[in-house]
Amino acid sequence: MTNAAETRESIGKKNLGKDLYGLIERLYPICRSITGNGVRETLKIINEYVAIQVNEVPSGKQVFDWTIPDEWNIADAYIKNEKGEKIVDFKQLNLHVLNYSVPVNETMDLEALKKHLFTIPEHPDWIPYRTSYHNRNWGFCISHNQFLQLKEEMYEVRIDATLQPGSLTYGECLIRGQSDEEVIISTHICHPSMCNDNLSGIAVATFLARQLEKRDLKYSYRFLFIPGTIGSITWLSLNERKIKNIRHGIVLNLLGDKTKFHYKKSRRGNAEIDRIITRQLKHRYEDFGIIDFYPYGYDERQFCSPGFNLPVGRLSRTPHGEFPEYHTSADNLDFVMPEHLAESLDLLLSVVEEIESSEKFLNLSPKCEPQLGKRGLFKQIGGQSETKDYQMALLWNLNLSDGEHSLKDIEERSGLDMAILKDAAEALCKVNLLKKI
Repeated sequence: MTNAAETRESIGKKNLGKDLYGLIERLYPICRSITGNGVRETLKIINEYVAIQVNEVPSGKQVFDWTIPDEWNIADAYIKNEKGEKIVDFKQLNLHVLNYSVPVNETMDLEALKKHLFTIPEHPDWIPYRTSYHNRNWGFCISHNQFLQLKEEMYEVRIDATLQPGSLTYGECLIRGQSDEEVIISTHICHPSMCNDNLSGIAVATFLARQLEKRDLKYSYRFLFIPGTIGSITWLSLNERKIKNIRHGIVLNLLGDKTKFHYKKSRRGNAEIDRIITRQLKHRYEDFGIIDFYPYGYDERQFCSPGFNLPVGRLSRTPHGEFPEYHTSADNLDFVMPEHLAESLDLLLSVVEEIESSEKFLNLSPKCEPQLGKRGLFKQIGGQSETKDYQMALLWNLNLSDGEHSLKDIEERSGLDMAILKDAAEALCKVNLLKKI
C-alpha cells in the first residue's frame, strides 16, 4: 500500500513535470539558430527561472580553427502560388525555412523552385529540419505530400532575413560550492521548434540549476546554454584557464520522450562521471544503453577533443538519428511528456547526490604495497571471514586510492561491504598511509 510520503513524492514529481513542460511550451514557438535574436529571447526566458550571464562574441572572431559567423535573423518567409495564396508560411511553422537562409525576393517557375525544396519521402506528412550555417544558400522545408501537389506555375518566393556582422550569444550560470572544482552541465540552444531536440535538454538543465541553487554544495556547478558545436568551441577557446577546475561534465539532450536512457562515455572511457552515471542507471533500470565514445554527436566531442580530454559524457534517451521523429516536425509538443522530463531530472539529481557524497582518498605510499604488519593492521592468524574481508578492504583501499576512484568505486570493484571499506580507510589514515581528499 502506498504510504503518505510516497504519495507526496509522486505529486511533487507530477507538478515538477508540468513545470518542465510549461517551459518547453513557452520556448517552442521561437525560431532559434546558432546566432540571432531567437537565442537571445530564449536566454531571456531561461533567466526568469535561473540567473544567467549572457555573453556576446562578435562575428569574425577566431575561435581555434573556426570563425564566429555573421548573425542571422528572420522576420518572415513564404511561398505564394499564382492566386496569391501562401502555400508555405514560416509564421505557421519556423521549420519551413532552411535555417540560415539568405534573403530572397523572386518569382520563379516550379523547376527552379524545386532545387530549393526539402522533404522526407519516407514520412510524407512530416516537415524536415535542415540547416545551411556555413554555406550561403536558401530553401524551404515542406511535407512530401505537399511537394507532390505542386503545380506547374509561377511562384512568389520571399525570405525576409538578414545575414550580417553581429555576434554569437550564449548563456552561463555558475552556482558556487565550497570548492573551485567544477561540474559542467552543457545543453545546446540552437534548434528552432523541436521539443525533444533540444527543448527537453534546456528545460531539464534549467530546473536542475534551480534545484542546486537551494543546496549547500561541495562542488561548483557551471551550466552552459550554448549553440551546438560553434558554441562549445567558442566557450573552450575563451575559457581555457578554467579547464583545470573541471572534474565532471555532462552534455544533456533528448530527455523528454518515453524511451530508455542512453549514456555516452567520455573519451577517457572510465572517468568517474562514466562510473557514476553507469552505476545510477544500473541501480534504477533493467534496460538502458551504454555507448563508448566516438568523435561525432553533440558537444561532448568538443569537450573530449584530444587537447582537452575532459571527463564529459552525454546523457539522453534514444540517441540522435535513431528515432524517426529526429529533426522533423513530428518532434513536437505531443512527442515529449511531463513525466519523462521529471524522470530525467530525477536521475540527474541522483547523479549529483553521488558526486557530492563521493569520498576519495590518496595513497601516501603508492610504490608497492606498504608493510601493514608492523603497523598492526595485518592479522597474523586469521580464519574468520570478516577478518579476511577487512584485510582485503585494506588492500583494495591502498590499490585504488589514487585520487580518481571513490569509495563507491572501490565497493563496486571489490564486492566488499561499504562499512568495512570505510573502517579500513579510517585505519589507514590513522597510520598515515591514506589521506582524505
